[in-house]
Amino acid sequence: MFGDMMGMMGKLKETQKKVEATKKRLDAVHINEISKDGGIEISITANREIKKINISDTLLEDKKQLEGFLIETLNKAIQNATSVNEAELAAVAKEGMPNIPGMDSLFK
Repeated sequence: MFGDMMGMMGKLKETQKKVEATKKRLDAVHINEISKDGGIEISITANREIKKINISDTLLEDKKQLEGFLIETLNKAIQNATSVNEAELAAVAKEGMPNIPGMDSLFK
């Protein structure tokens, strides 16, 4: 029993290292989102760090429209980045989890 516990602890530490490596790798995964009118382009990492925002000069003339498109595009970019982030981290965590009855349903 003690050996099983030590094995599980080792596997959990290994999984934690893989999770940290995955988080670092996700810094290099960029998601690009463009507003429905094409006037705003946002680049965000899978760790949800905004890297670039390009705004068309034509949108600078209408503050309300700019704000609306900016909010919509940022939210969509963050949602997409979150989906990628969660899927990648869940895959690493599931791969490293010991076979405990009922635990597999947590990652579906």
